[in-house]
Amino acid sequence: MTLEKYRFDGTGTFDIKAFATAPPDEFKNKKDKIKEDIEHNIKTLSKVQEHLAAQKQYSVLIIFQGMDAAGKDSMIEHVMSGINPQGTTVVSFKVPTELELSHDFLWRIHNAFPAGGELTVFNRSQYEEVLVDRVHPELLLKENLPGIDSVSDVHDDLWTERFNDIKALEAYARRNGILLLKFFLHISKAEQKGRFLKRIEIPEKNWKFSLADIRERRYWDDYQKAYQEAIQHTATKKNPWYIIPSDDKWYSRLAVSQIINREVTALPLKYPVISEAQKQGLVQAVTDLKD
Repeated sequence: MTLEKYRFDGTGTFDIKAFATAPPDEFKNKKDKIKEDIEHNIKTLSKVQEHLAAQKQYSVLIIFQGMDAAGKDSMIEHVMSGINPQGTTVVSFKVPTELELSHDFLWRIHNAFPAGGELTVFNRSQYEEVLVDRVHPELLLKENLPGIDSVSDVHDDLWTERFNDIKALEAYARRNGILLLKFFLHISKAEQKGRFLKRIEIPEKNWKFSLADIRERRYWDDYQKAYQEAIQHTATKKNPWYIIPSDDKWYSRLAVSQIINREVTALPLKYPVISEAQKQGLVQAVTDLKD
């Protein structure tokens, strides 16, 4: 599988329309083979996670963004299944609480960063504050920002500053041993419509449906523009974005699992080497166990 075509590292101009939402033709109608490959990838990640936890020098932060019904929840369910729940955390960022709004917009994000040896998954992330807030700038009024007393006070410089703040935080994380993997699950408007209809028509899926999602669908073009700007201005060579075709959920899961494995296995992970004193302690433990 060619994965580099999904990677954008800030070089050149990002055009969201140039990235496919459908899987390559050779992967269509190959669900059984795709599921086998995903299972293999999960087993590989599980082994690497053990090294990660033992060394405690590096950690992994996986970020999933996408339009409503892009498959973020099911992606986490399938790709993260089979790995050790100890040392793994999934954080879903919803509408900010009063406490979160009383702090800077990156406060809740930094608080959720993984400790050394841990793997953390963000379902939505810091990017909500340059996506939802950009489409609905009136939300910024709840943040009590200096100089922002009305929507008319929201200027383009604010978004540029937030992009720079996000890039700075991500660079800081990288310098401190956190591998960031940012995925945009890219679906078409037609595919979103189909998934919404399934949530309405299939009783077992009714609980997933929200009228709020339909209201937000009216802003499709605005969100696409916001994503284009956010990805363009926050992608770097060390912290790139991966734009994953997600009209086919199984293909998107395969692509994501392949990228995660490739990047995590590239970390210089190793089991800690114990000291001579610790080795002597092991010898003594064996002797004590003979009694």
